[in-house]
Amino acid sequence: MEILKRYNVFKLLQLSYFKFRTVLVFKEARIIRFPIDIRGKKFIKVSKGFTTGVGCRIEAYPENNRQTLFFGENFQMNDYVHITAMEHVQIGNNVLFASKIYISDCSHGSYSGNENDSKPSEIPKDRKMFSKPVIIEDNVWLGEFVSVLPGVTIGKGSIIGANSVVSKNIPANVIAVGSPAKPIKKYNFETQKWEKI
Repeated sequence: MEILKRYNVFKLLQLSYFKFRTVLVFKEARIIRFPIDIRGKKFIKVSKGFTTGVGCRIEAYPENNRQTLFFGENFQMNDYVHITAMEHVQIGNNVLFASKIYISDCSHGSYSGNENDSKPSEIPKDRKMFSKPVIIEDNVWLGEFVSVLPGVTIGKGSIIGANSVVSKNIPANVIAVGSPAKPIKKYNFETQKWEKI
């Protein structure tokens, strides 16, 4: 069997334990590797095939007492991913996250350049929370150490390179890298190749 080639006896026992605990946490999930920190569970929607690595933190703190964090089918995140939702974070189907990713639709304060901005004299943790929805569409892949900031949409089929900071929308079917992340390649459906932009 393929699983016996991939895992030793200890790992198989550990996976069995994780599977048992998974059903108790989110029955729709495929497997949750523990430890995991889940805050605001009733505001989180998990779909079939949900999979995590170890040390992840997912949290929902809605202002209006409704679900704010949504995971599509066959979503997989690896180790030490942190996702927080105050207004609306939606992650599509067949999305893959590497490890050590940060995604948030909110921040302590507003810094957009208008009269309602937070002031440096305010204690950061006490600044009025600011939020804008985050949407990650189907078939997206985020590399290691990616950060996705409030108000961002990442288009279907796109790839975000390791260590990138996504602060603006990313179109569909591109590879984007950097801080701030910018598209460097786009998939050409006629030639069936990733081509430089």
